Amino acid sequence: MKKLVSLILALVLCLGMLSFAHADDKIKIVMMVDTTVVDQNNGRDQFEARWEELHPGFDLEIIQPDHSAYYDVMQQRMASGDWPDVLILSSTYYADYAANGVLWDMTEAWENSKTKNSGRFTGDTVFDGLKIDGKLYGFAPTRGNGCITYIKKAWLDACGLAAPTTYEEYIAMCKAFVEKYGTYAVAAAGFVGGEAPFINYLPEFYQDAYPFFVKQEDGTWVDGFTQDSMKEALQRIQDAVAAGIIDKETLTNTTADARNKFYDDKFGVFTYWAGTWATNLKTNLEANGKDGELVALKPLEGLPLYYDRVPPMWCITAKCEHPQEVFDAFIDTMLDGGDTQMLWTYGVEGVHWSKSAGTVLAGTEKEKTYEDGQFHMLENLEKAGTLYTKNHIDPMLSLASFAEGYYDPKEASVKPEAKAASELFNANSRLASIVPATPELSELNGDLTTIKSEIIADIALGTLSVEDGYKKFEQEGKALSDEIVASLNALN
Repeated sequence: MKKLVSLILALVLCLGMLSFAHADDKIKIVMMVDTTVVDQNNGRDQFEARWEELHPGFDLEIIQPDHSAYYDVMQQRMASGDWPDVLILSSTYYADYAANGVLWDMTEAWENSKTKNSGRFTGDTVFDGLKIDGKLYGFAPTRGNGCITYIKKAWLDACGLAAPTTYEEYIAMCKAFVEKYGTYAVAAAGFVGGEAPFINYLPEFYQDAYPFFVKQEDGTWVDGFTQDSMKEALQRIQDAVAAGIIDKETLTNTTADARNKFYDDKFGVFTYWAGTWATNLKTNLEANGKDGELVALKPLEGLPLYYDRVPPMWCITAKCEHPQEVFDAFIDTMLDGGDTQMLWTYGVEGVHWSKSAGTVLAGTEKEKTYEDGQFHMLENLEKAGTLYTKNHIDPMLSLASFAEGYYDPKEASVKPEAKAASELFNANSRLASIVPATPELSELNGDLTTIKSEIIADIALGTLSVEDGYKKFEQEGKALSDEIVASLNALN
C-alpha cells in the first residue's frame, strides 16, 4: 500500500490535474462507485440523465465496476493516474488515502455547506467519527448500517423450533436444519470480510473476536487476531464447517452467490444487511416460489451487539481541479431535501418509482393497483416479479430529512419487515471505529491481511488446526503485526 500511495502521489505531480474537464461548456465530474447506485441493467443511464437535468452546468460520467471487484478496479485506476473526481470508499481505504494526501480536505466546505446548516441534518455524531485528526475527508449521506441474522420461519416451523436465544440453542437449530433438509444451515460471503467490521457475516461464530486492530480500555492497541477470543472463534467455525453447518463454499462465495443460495433454499440462516434488505430477501424468496417469512434474530444472550459499520464515504480526490465546485454540485446536493435527494434515495420517476395510476406485478399474487398521485415503487428491470426498494440512500438510514413541504414517500415505500429489521438493529448495535493510518499500517497491512485470511481459510476448512494455524502466524505474520501495533501505540 505504501508503494501504491507513493506511486499515486508521484503521478499527481507528473500528470497534473487531468480528471477535471469541460464538455460543451459543462464541468465534467468523473464519479466512481460500486453497485450501491443503480447499475447499467437497472436504469443507470436514466439516473445520470436526471442528475444532469437537475444540475445543468455539469456533465456526469459514471465508472461502475462490479460490486465484488470494485476495490481491485479502484486501486488499479488510482495507480494508473487516471483518477476520478469523486469516488466512494470504505473506512479502510478512507483512512489510508486521507493520511497520504490522496483526498481533498473538505472540512471547511462541510462546515459552510447548505446541508450541515439546513436544520435537517441529524448526523453530527456520525461525522465526528469520520474525522481524522479533526479533519473531514469524506461525506456519508447515511448511517453505516450493519448485518443481522435472518432465519427462515418455515424451516423453524418444520423442525418444531422457536428462534434461538443462546448459542447452544443456535447450534442445535443449525444441526436440526442440516438433518431435516440434508444441506448446510449457514452460508456467507467469505469466512472473514474484506473490510471493517470484517466479522459481520458470521457474528454468532466470531462473538467477541475481531481480526483487526482494536483499542483496549486502557487506550493501548492490540492486534485482535492474536487474542484468545480469536482462536476460540476459529475453533467454532472449524467445528461448524466439519459438522456441515457452514457451507464450505463460504470461502469463495460472493455476496451474490450467498444470496442466490438463500433464494434457492440451500440454507436457512443468513446474516445480511438490516433494513431494506429484509424486504429484498423476502421478495426474492417469494419470486423463487419459496416462503418469504423471515425471523430477525436479536444478538444471542451473552454475546456482543451487532456492528454498526463506519459508513462508506464519498470523497473528492486531490487531483480534482475545482474541488469546491464539485463539492457544491455533487456532495452538498445529495441531501438537499428535494429533487436530488429524491433521486439518490428512490431513483428516477417512471423508471424506479411512480405517482401515476397503474398496476404493478400484474398477473401475480402480488398485483396491486395504485391511484393517480399515490407513490409506489416499480417492478425491477432486472428481476421480474420484484419491486425496487431504494437507490443509493436507504430512507431508514438517511442523515437528513426532506425539506418541509416536500413530499417524503418514506412511509409509502418502507415495508413493515424492513422497518422492523432496522429498528431491531438500531436497538442492538454498537458503532465500529476507524483505525488511524500509520506508515507501517499502510505498508504492511496488505501482506498481513493476506496471511491472516489464508490462515482463517485453512483453519475453517480443517487443513490446519487452530494450534498449527497460529504457529504459521508466529512465523509469517507476527513481526508485521507487532510493528503495526507499535506504530499505533506511538500515536498515544
